[in-house]
Amino acid sequence: MKKIYMLAVAAALLGSLPVSSFADQPGADWMTAEQVKMKLVASGYTSITKIEADDGHWDGEGIKEGQKMKFEVDPKTGEILGEMPN
Repeated sequence: MKKIYMLAVAAALLGSLPVSSFADQPGADWMTAEQVKMKLVASGYTSITKIEADDGHWDGEGIKEGQKMKFEVDPKTGEILGEMPN
């Protein structure tokens, strides 16, 4: 019975960890976040408020043309794959 209790406590603790602790890591052949930020600024973004590796691409938020936007960026080329108002 004590083992079941300990397993339940361990599962609860693991479930309460922030999701960011399991965030994706940039690949060795990816552009750096700073390089991607420079590309985004060149594409019209005036501010980048968040950028992180997620599901095989850079994912983030910023300001473009005065509007809060979410974006996805190709990790190797810096090309914007998609963007939408946030």
